[in-house]
Amino acid sequence: MIIYFTGTGNSRFAAEFLGRKLKDDVINAGALMKAGEKGIFSSDKPYVVVSPIYSWRMPAIYENFLRNSKFTGTQKVYFVMTCGGDMGAAGVYNEKFCQETGLEYCGSLEVIMPDNYILMFPAPGPEEANQIVKKALPILHKGSEYVSQGEHFPEKKCGTVDKIKSGIVNTGFNKYFLKAKGFRVTEQCISCGKCVNECILNNISFIDGKPVWGETCTQCMACICGCPKEAIEYGKKTVGKVRYQCPKEVK
Repeated sequence: MIIYFTGTGNSRFAAEFLGRKLKDDVINAGALMKAGEKGIFSSDKPYVVVSPIYSWRMPAIYENFLRNSKFTGTQKVYFVMTCGGDMGAAGVYNEKFCQETGLEYCGSLEVIMPDNYILMFPAPGPEEANQIVKKALPILHKGSEYVSQGEHFPEKKCGTVDKIKSGIVNTGFNKYFLKAKGFRVTEQCISCGKCVNECILNNISFIDGKPVWGETCTQCMACICGCPKEAIEYGKKTVGKVRYQCPKEVK
């Protein structure tokens, strides 16, 4: 069973690719989270958790969801981590997660995908994004072979810098940067409601026909990158930047 969480589509793309290769079910954890439902999973095949990297680790809200989920059948879990640069020491924390939940850790696979965190970095344009995704396909294919053959993913060696990034930097990021107060809507807004529907945490509501953000945010970029009119900004940091959505197919 393939279980994924995504904001702009990278992890969904990877999950669906693996689902086709492994001929296995693909589950959108974000939809369950939005509905306020707990994960109740049962599979005889290994679980494959597909996740984006937020500050060099699995997003805290996704980890909490999985921690509160029930896994029956096999206890083997593979982790596929989509990231814009590197996953740091995310594998160390994935293994710790398994130790704490009684699951069997089968390794973490680093998959480089287009960076979508436009609050800090520019996203690639469509052509460049297509090439980045295309380069990820052989890695995903190799990952599917490891899973089908029951072999662990080769573990990435982690240095001191990796551990700092996934440790103290991640802690600071979650505490000080994961805020929604910078989001605003411009006059280009057409009140379509897509941002409300896309918000996994149900943190966006409509007031007088315009979106208003609450206090809970994981900065998944679903609202700002999914807006059909590019009417959402984050302060001045995103003005003029390309909005990113993972291509459904690569050419």
